[in-house]
Amino acid sequence: MTTTKSGRNKTISTEVREGKMYLDRCIAVTQKQTDLTGVVDKTILGTMFDVCSLLPSQSIDLIIADPPYNITKSFNGTTFTKRKPSEYEEYTRLWLAAVKPLLKDNGSMYVCCDWKTSLLIGKVLDDFFHVRSRITWQREKGRGAKANWKNGMEDIWFATNGNEYTFHLDAVKIRKKVIAPYRVDGKPKDWMETENGNFRDTCPSNFWNDITIPFWSMAENTAHPAQKPEKLIAKIMLASSSRGDVVLDPFLGSGTTSVVAKKLSRHYIGIEREAQYCVWAEQRLEMAESNKEIQGYAHGVFWERNSLPEQNRTQGRTEETTSKK
Repeated sequence: MTTTKSGRNKTISTEVREGKMYLDRCIAVTQKQTDLTGVVDKTILGTMFDVCSLLPSQSIDLIIADPPYNITKSFNGTTFTKRKPSEYEEYTRLWLAAVKPLLKDNGSMYVCCDWKTSLLIGKVLDDFFHVRSRITWQREKGRGAKANWKNGMEDIWFATNGNEYTFHLDAVKIRKKVIAPYRVDGKPKDWMETENGNFRDTCPSNFWNDITIPFWSMAENTAHPAQKPEKLIAKIMLASSSRGDVVLDPFLGSGTTSVVAKKLSRHYIGIEREAQYCVWAEQRLEMAESNKEIQGYAHGVFWERNSLPEQNRTQGRTEETTSKK
């Protein structure tokens, strides 16, 4: 029986046979690349172990990696089976060793993980890079547990290749509502008074509770089982890269990193082994040509969840500030 989605359901679920035009835009890399000319702004169909060995060294400004978590999970019929901690640690070492040569000396690296493997990944990451911070973000969604606390958090490790690296602090400040405004000589102190309310732009911490997981009525949503929100990736990208930089995602999935890079005027390289997910990535990249909006980010500012004024939701433009620390 064929099911019909409601008119408000925007979930991208185009099958490979229907999305052949998108799959045809993807490339395969089978020979050593002397530069990025043939692979930049492309979705590469293949495994990261095969492809990374063929990319030029020290050519990437930022790597955002979302490897399979150490749980048994099916990705379009390909199952990643849960491993012993020692085996998952070895797997992590192997893929980190594959991407390490690609990162520039001043490049940055972010690795997504769940709470169970977070400390393991942090330890391994420290053997390859300079670990700077562990970000914890609130997933919001998730089922409750009968005999345990509901897991609503995930981690992202931030590391750099060296002590010189890009970090645009002003580009990732968060706009928060001011509940008890403080004035000096009758004027706002460290906050803004607007017709839509009182706000303050604050420095971001390593705890992010303003992220909304993609759901069925959002244009960015796909049928991928572990999709990351565009807003989450945008925070990383705005902080740790500049316009024109090259961002690599070796586990691309449904294409969020590439899409955000396109919306924020970065170059991208995405590697994905599943043809189905490559179709969705390219479909989303096509959509990004006419829609540059990122949910929760408008006029160069990240807003707290559900605090963005209505006119900014409908008319907001994705912009970037260029201040640099």
